[in-house]
Amino acid sequence: MKSRTLPVRQTALITGASSGIGYELAKLFAKDDHDLVLVSRTGPLLERIAREFKRDYGVKVTVIAKDLFRPEAAQELYDEVKAAGITVDYLVNDAGQGAYGKFAETALDQELSIIQLNVTTLVVLTKLFLRDMLARDSGRILQLASMVSKTPSPYQAVYAGTKAFVYNFTQSVIDEIKGSKVTMTALRPGATDTDFFNKAGADDMWAVQHDKLGPADAVARDGYEALMAGRPAIVSGLQNKIMDAVSNVIPDQAVASGMRKMDQPARKTRH
Repeated sequence: MKSRTLPVRQTALITGASSGIGYELAKLFAKDDHDLVLVSRTGPLLERIAREFKRDYGVKVTVIAKDLFRPEAAQELYDEVKAAGITVDYLVNDAGQGAYGKFAETALDQELSIIQLNVTTLVVLTKLFLRDMLARDSGRILQLASMVSKTPSPYQAVYAGTKAFVYNFTQSVIDEIKGSKVTMTALRPGATDTDFFNKAGADDMWAVQHDKLGPADAVARDGYEALMAGRPAIVSGLQNKIMDAVSNVIPDQAVASGMRKMDQPARKTRH
């Protein structure tokens, strides 16, 4: 009687996994019996999440507390994963941050750090893990882009610029890896109910004040399904799909004017 060979579990590495879309994506991978490498700056919170996923889903969870704002951090993360003998089958570049306000008035140091996290760290991790995936001829990468990847966004100029880079970078690399069994997907959510706006100092933004934020679990589900289907990009949410279609046929400055109304600080009611 032949012995049965158990299937080898695959592993997903998710940055920004301690909350929001990253946490919801991690949960989806765990539910589908994938092992996890969870990365964020908050080690104790990641440890709590690891215990939760191990208890609820029986998966192996590796926690790496890493400040991905640091220029050296992406290479360090890759080296630690390789040293642990972990093969990353799915890479999710979720970690990202924004700064809210008029560009002429916002803090330059903060925005340079955002560019480091949203662009440079993502590029380094993508290059290092993509090379391994291409060598194996298997693997999938999910890049967190945004609705503002293709839309001017007053009050979030640097963030929008970084997400435009992520989207165009992703689509360019997708064409380069055609013919392989490696896929890459850009997830383009709109304003989502996460801690992003608090960290960006954007709690007064119109969309936040008027409860126009989409649920993080729905965004994660859209991204997860698109990733597994090997789609090049996905806009999450019907309203966002409509807005995206409209923005493709009207002038950029008209789009910017409309976005300004949504992004500007909400008028507060006087008592």
